[in-house]
Amino acid sequence: MSMDPAVSVKRVQQTRLRIPAHLGVIMDGNGRWAQARGKLRTEGHIEGVKALRRLVELCINYGVGHLTVFSFSSENWTRPKDEVSFIFNLLRRFVASDLQKLIRGNVQVRIIGSRLGLEESLVRLIDDVEAKTARNTGLVLIVAFNYGGKAEIADATRRIAAEVAAGRLRAEEITEATIEAALYTAGLPDPDLIIRTSGEQRISNFLLWQSAYSEFVFVDENWPDFDEASFVRVLETYSHRERRFGGVEAKLP
Repeated sequence: MSMDPAVSVKRVQQTRLRIPAHLGVIMDGNGRWAQARGKLRTEGHIEGVKALRRLVELCINYGVGHLTVFSFSSENWTRPKDEVSFIFNLLRRFVASDLQKLIRGNVQVRIIGSRLGLEESLVRLIDDVEAKTARNTGLVLIVAFNYGGKAEIADATRRIAAEVAAGRLRAEEITEATIEAALYTAGLPDPDLIIRTSGEQRISNFLLWQSAYSEFVFVDENWPDFDEASFVRVLETYSHRERRFGGVEAKLP
């Protein structure tokens, strides 16, 4: 039986790409996508969820092990109240409609960020999706929700300080590993590659500690327009990078 030429080309394409073990994505440009089309900003967020579904499928198909997406920043509370409420309700609908699909796809979901200030029903929903996917062994989807990198480091510092105050840890014993173990991402690998869409070129308080040696690729597409062609183009760029980790010899991945 002959192979579909399109499938054959795709497989050859994948073999020449270096695939990051952990991909981080700052999903930016939903509002600009909508405004450029004369639509409401909320319609851009709906299209952004569709783009997230596409990305999850792409990560599964291309063999990415961990995917962290920046869905709601702790600074996003300053947005109009109606928009914030819409984003929260969109998260609820995404989980309700996609949970079974994620389970069938062997996707493990972890949601990182502060739970303070979230409605109790939303916290229960987060706990539920994490519990129901905890034993899955495929793609680990990490959703940074109500998240800020500076706040994460501050929370980690408070936890470590409490251990010192209780006499369970001496100040001179604190190492980088101590801090990493206190972060929301404890036990997860650092991101190899971080993408930001919409043409903006800044990190915006995303994975500040973890991205110390990440590669960054900034793309012009607004998030709802990010598709497989965009994904492959980013991987091609990443595949040509030399990762030195502060040294001289390039290292993989």
